Amino acid sequence: MKFLKITAAAAALAAVAFAGAAQAKEWTKVRMGTEGAYPPFNYIDSDGNLGGFDVEIGNALCEELKIECVWVTQDWDGIIPGLVAGKFDTIIASMSITPERQKKISFSEKYYNTPPALAVPKDSDLKGVTLEDLKGRIIGAQSSTTHSTYAEQTFTESDVRLYPTAEDYKLDLESGRIDGAVDDVMVLSQWIDEEGGDCCKILGTFKSVPEIHGEGAGIGVRKGDEDLAAMFSKAIKAIRANGKYKEINDKYFKFDVYGE
Repeated sequence: MKFLKITAAAAALAAVAFAGAAQAKEWTKVRMGTEGAYPPFNYIDSDGNLGGFDVEIGNALCEELKIECVWVTQDWDGIIPGLVAGKFDTIIASMSITPERQKKISFSEKYYNTPPALAVPKDSDLKGVTLEDLKGRIIGAQSSTTHSTYAEQTFTESDVRLYPTAEDYKLDLESGRIDGAVDDVMVLSQWIDEEGGDCCKILGTFKSVPEIHGEGAGIGVRKGDEDLAAMFSKAIKAIRANGKYKEINDKYFKFDVYGE
Protein backbone atom coordinates (compact mmCIF):
# COMPACT_ATOMS: atom_id res chain seq x y z
CA MET A 1 0.00 0.00 0.00
CA LYS A 2 2.82 2.40 0.86
CA PHE A 3 4.43 1.61 -2.50
CA LEU A 4 1.17 2.35 -4.27
CA LYS A 5 0.82 5.71 -2.52
CA ILE A 6 4.32 6.76 -3.51
CA THR A 7 3.69 5.70 -7.09
CA ALA A 8 0.43 7.63 -7.21
CA ALA A 9 2.11 10.73 -5.80
CA ALA A 10 4.92 10.47 -8.33
CA ALA A 11 2.41 10.09 -11.12
CA ALA A 12 0.55 13.17 -9.93
CA LEU A 13 3.75 15.21 -9.84
CA ALA A 14 4.65 14.02 -13.31
CA ALA A 15 1.23 15.05 -14.57
CA VAL A 16 1.65 18.54 -13.09
CA ALA A 17 5.10 18.87 -14.65
CA PHE A 18 3.79 17.71 -18.01
CA ALA A 19 0.91 20.18 -17.84
CA GLY A 20 3.33 23.02 -17.00
CA ALA A 21 5.59 22.06 -19.88
CA ALA A 22 2.61 21.92 -22.23
CA GLN A 23 1.57 25.41 -21.20
CA ALA A 24 5.06 26.92 -21.46
CA LYS A 25 5.20 29.49 -24.25
CA GLU A 26 7.50 28.87 -27.17
CA TRP A 27 9.13 32.23 -27.88
CA THR A 28 9.65 32.56 -31.62
CA LYS A 29 8.58 36.21 -31.90
CA VAL A 30 9.13 38.86 -29.21
CA ARG A 31 7.77 42.41 -29.15
CA MET A 32 10.49 44.67 -27.77
CA GLY A 33 9.34 47.87 -26.04
CA THR A 34 11.60 50.92 -25.95
CA GLU A 35 11.25 54.68 -25.56
CA GLY A 36 12.96 56.02 -28.67
CA ALA A 37 13.88 59.30 -26.97
CA TYR A 38 17.00 58.54 -24.91
CA PRO A 39 20.11 58.82 -27.12
CA PRO A 40 22.59 57.23 -27.46
CA PHE A 41 20.74 54.26 -25.97
CA ASN A 42 17.51 54.52 -27.97
CA TYR A 43 16.28 57.14 -30.41
CA ILE A 44 14.40 57.74 -33.66
CA ASP A 45 16.62 59.24 -36.37
CA SER A 46 15.72 61.88 -38.99
CA ASP A 47 14.49 59.15 -41.34
CA GLY A 48 12.14 57.76 -38.70
CA ASN A 49 14.28 54.69 -37.98
CA LEU A 50 14.76 53.35 -34.47
CA GLY A 51 18.38 53.08 -33.39
CA GLY A 52 20.78 53.19 -30.45
CA PHE A 53 22.74 50.91 -28.16
CA ASP A 54 19.61 49.35 -26.59
CA VAL A 55 18.17 48.58 -30.01
CA GLU A 56 21.35 47.08 -31.45
CA ILE A 57 21.92 44.97 -28.34
CA GLY A 58 18.30 43.82 -28.51
CA ASN A 59 18.66 42.82 -32.14
CA ALA A 60 21.90 40.97 -31.39
CA LEU A 61 20.22 39.08 -28.54
CA CYS A 62 17.31 38.07 -30.77
CA GLU A 63 19.74 36.93 -33.44
CA GLU A 64 21.63 34.88 -30.86
CA LEU A 65 18.34 33.32 -29.69
CA LYS A 66 17.13 32.84 -33.28
CA ILE A 67 13.86 34.62 -32.57
CA GLU A 68 12.12 37.44 -34.44
CA CYS A 69 12.26 40.92 -32.88
CA VAL A 70 9.48 43.45 -33.44
CA TRP A 71 10.10 46.90 -31.93
CA VAL A 72 7.38 48.97 -30.29
CA THR A 73 7.93 52.55 -29.06
CA GLN A 74 6.27 53.77 -25.89
CA ASP A 75 6.52 56.96 -23.83
CA TRP A 76 8.64 56.34 -20.73
CA ASP A 77 5.91 57.05 -18.17
CA GLY A 78 3.73 54.36 -19.71
CA ILE A 79 6.37 51.75 -20.45
CA ILE A 80 5.82 49.47 -17.43
CA PRO A 81 2.00 49.70 -17.69
CA GLY A 82 2.37 48.94 -21.42
CA LEU A 83 4.38 45.79 -20.68
CA VAL A 84 1.94 44.62 -18.01
CA ALA A 85 -1.01 45.28 -20.34
CA GLY A 86 0.56 43.14 -23.07
CA LYS A 87 1.41 45.85 -25.61
CA PHE A 88 4.88 44.30 -25.85
CA ASP A 89 6.75 41.38 -24.27
CA THR A 90 9.93 43.05 -23.03
CA ILE A 91 11.33 46.43 -22.07
CA ILE A 92 14.80 47.18 -23.38
CA ALA A 93 15.08 50.88 -22.73
CA SER A 94 17.97 51.44 -20.31
CA MET A 95 15.68 50.49 -17.42
CA SER A 96 17.60 50.00 -14.18
CA ILE A 97 16.90 46.89 -12.17
CA THR A 98 15.57 48.31 -8.89
CA PRO A 99 13.74 46.72 -5.94
CA GLU A 100 10.71 48.95 -6.57
CA ARG A 101 10.40 47.90 -10.21
CA GLN A 102 10.97 44.24 -9.31
CA LYS A 103 7.70 44.35 -7.38
CA LYS A 104 5.88 44.93 -10.69
CA ILE A 105 7.97 43.15 -13.33
CA SER A 106 10.90 40.74 -13.62
CA PHE A 107 14.29 41.31 -15.25
CA SER A 108 17.09 39.59 -17.07
CA GLU A 109 20.61 40.04 -15.82
CA LYS A 110 22.11 43.46 -16.58
CA TYR A 111 23.37 44.33 -20.04
CA TYR A 112 25.14 47.54 -18.96
CA ASN A 113 25.83 49.64 -15.87
CA THR A 114 27.10 53.25 -15.94
CA PRO A 115 27.05 55.97 -13.24
CA PRO A 116 24.83 59.08 -13.00
CA ALA A 117 26.29 62.55 -13.55
CA LEU A 118 25.45 66.25 -13.38
CA ALA A 119 25.58 68.54 -16.43
CA VAL A 120 25.70 72.32 -15.95
CA PRO A 121 26.09 75.42 -18.16
CA LYS A 122 29.68 76.12 -19.19
CA ASP A 123 29.73 79.38 -17.23
CA SER A 124 28.26 77.80 -14.08
CA ASP A 125 29.81 78.84 -10.76
CA LEU A 126 29.02 75.46 -9.22
CA LYS A 127 32.13 73.77 -7.82
CA GLY A 128 30.82 70.32 -6.91
CA VAL A 129 27.88 67.91 -6.89
CA THR A 130 27.17 67.52 -3.18
CA LEU A 131 24.00 68.43 -1.31
CA GLU A 132 25.69 71.57 -0.02
CA ASP A 133 27.01 72.52 -3.48
CA LEU A 134 23.53 72.33 -5.00
CA LYS A 135 21.66 74.00 -2.13
CA GLY A 136 19.12 76.49 -3.49
CA ARG A 137 19.80 75.54 -7.13
CA ILE A 138 17.28 74.33 -9.73
CA ILE A 139 18.06 70.77 -10.82
CA GLY A 140 16.31 68.94 -13.67
CA ALA A 141 15.79 65.25 -14.36
CA GLN A 142 13.53 63.03 -16.46
CA SER A 143 10.49 61.93 -14.45
CA SER A 144 9.91 58.33 -13.36
CA THR A 145 13.62 57.48 -13.64
CA THR A 146 16.21 56.43 -11.09
CA HIS A 147 17.83 59.83 -11.69
CA SER A 148 14.69 61.74 -10.69
CA THR A 149 14.31 59.54 -7.61
CA TYR A 150 17.93 60.16 -6.66
CA ALA A 151 17.61 63.92 -7.18
CA GLU A 152 14.42 64.19 -5.16
CA GLN A 153 15.75 62.08 -2.29
CA THR A 154 19.27 63.55 -2.23
CA PHE A 155 18.98 67.22 -3.16
CA THR A 156 16.40 68.08 -0.53
CA GLU A 157 17.52 71.71 -0.39
CA SER A 158 17.33 72.19 -4.15
CA ASP A 159 14.38 72.88 -6.44
CA VAL A 160 14.11 69.59 -8.36
CA ARG A 161 12.09 69.89 -11.57
CA LEU A 162 10.93 66.82 -13.48
CA TYR A 163 10.50 66.56 -17.26
CA PRO A 164 8.70 63.98 -19.43
CA THR A 165 11.75 63.40 -21.66
CA ALA A 166 15.49 64.04 -21.57
CA GLU A 167 15.11 66.43 -24.49
CA ASP A 168 12.89 68.69 -22.35
CA TYR A 169 15.41 69.18 -19.54
CA LYS A 170 18.18 69.72 -22.10
CA LEU A 171 16.24 72.63 -23.59
CA ASP A 172 15.85 74.26 -20.17
CA LEU A 173 19.52 73.69 -19.35
CA GLU A 174 20.58 75.27 -22.65
CA SER A 175 18.34 78.28 -22.06
CA GLY A 176 19.54 78.78 -18.48
CA ARG A 177 16.18 78.04 -16.85
CA ILE A 178 17.79 75.38 -14.64
CA ASP A 179 21.22 75.20 -12.99
CA GLY A 180 21.95 71.56 -13.70
CA ALA A 181 20.56 68.23 -14.89
CA VAL A 182 21.04 64.70 -13.59
CA ASP A 183 21.15 61.71 -15.95
CA ASP A 184 23.31 58.78 -17.00
CA VAL A 185 26.87 59.94 -17.67
CA MET A 186 26.85 58.43 -21.17
CA VAL A 187 23.60 60.17 -22.12
CA LEU A 188 24.98 63.53 -20.99
CA SER A 189 28.40 62.90 -22.57
CA GLN A 190 26.92 61.98 -25.94
CA TRP A 191 24.66 65.04 -25.92
CA ILE A 192 27.52 67.40 -25.03
CA ASP A 193 29.85 65.82 -27.60
CA GLU A 194 27.33 66.07 -30.43
CA GLU A 195 24.97 68.95 -29.64
CA GLY A 196 25.32 70.59 -26.25
CA GLY A 197 29.02 71.36 -26.23
CA ASP A 198 28.52 75.07 -26.84
CA CYS A 199 26.32 75.49 -23.79
CA CYS A 200 27.14 72.86 -21.24
CA LYS A 201 29.66 70.58 -19.55
CA ILE A 202 29.69 67.64 -17.16
CA LEU A 203 30.58 68.84 -13.69
CA GLY A 204 30.97 65.42 -12.10
CA THR A 205 29.53 61.97 -11.47
CA PHE A 206 27.70 60.53 -8.47
CA LYS A 207 28.32 57.24 -6.71
CA SER A 208 25.45 54.92 -7.56
CA VAL A 209 23.10 54.03 -4.71
CA PRO A 210 22.03 50.37 -5.16
CA GLU A 211 18.65 50.93 -3.47
CA ILE A 212 17.88 53.66 -6.04
CA HIS A 213 20.00 53.00 -9.11
CA GLY A 214 19.76 49.23 -8.89
CA GLU A 215 22.10 46.66 -10.38
CA GLY A 216 22.40 48.07 -13.90
CA ALA A 217 20.05 48.13 -16.86
CA GLY A 218 18.19 44.89 -17.55
CA ILE A 219 15.53 43.60 -19.90
CA GLY A 220 12.11 43.78 -18.26
CA VAL A 221 9.44 41.09 -18.68
CA ARG A 222 6.01 40.46 -17.20
CA LYS A 223 5.69 38.44 -14.02
CA GLY A 224 5.30 34.85 -15.15
CA ASP A 225 7.62 35.30 -18.14
CA GLU A 226 10.81 34.62 -16.20
CA ASP A 227 11.68 31.96 -18.79
CA LEU A 228 12.00 34.77 -21.35
CA ALA A 229 14.22 36.78 -18.99
CA ALA A 230 16.42 33.70 -18.50
CA MET A 231 16.72 33.30 -22.28
CA PHE A 232 17.94 36.86 -22.61
CA SER A 233 20.35 36.49 -19.67
CA LYS A 234 21.92 33.50 -21.39
CA ALA A 235 22.13 35.42 -24.68
CA ILE A 236 23.79 38.41 -22.95
CA LYS A 237 26.55 36.09 -21.74
CA ALA A 238 26.86 34.63 -25.24
CA ILE A 239 27.30 37.96 -27.05
CA ARG A 240 29.75 39.09 -24.38
CA ALA A 241 31.78 35.95 -25.07
CA ASN A 242 31.63 35.95 -28.88
CA GLY A 243 32.61 39.61 -29.35
CA LYS A 244 29.28 40.93 -30.64
CA TYR A 245 28.71 43.00 -27.49
CA LYS A 246 32.12 44.65 -27.85
CA GLU A 247 31.45 45.42 -31.51
CA ILE A 248 28.24 47.29 -30.60
CA ASN A 249 29.75 48.86 -27.47
CA ASP A 250 32.70 50.31 -29.41
CA LYS A 251 30.36 51.86 -31.96
CA TYR A 252 28.83 54.06 -29.24
CA PHE A 253 31.30 54.32 -26.36
CA LYS A 254 35.01 54.64 -25.67
CA PHE A 255 35.01 52.12 -22.80
CA ASP A 256 33.15 48.97 -21.81
CA VAL A 257 29.78 50.09 -20.38
CA TYR A 258 28.98 46.62 -19.03
CA GLY A 259 30.55 47.55 -15.70
CA GLU A 260 31.83 45.30 -12.97
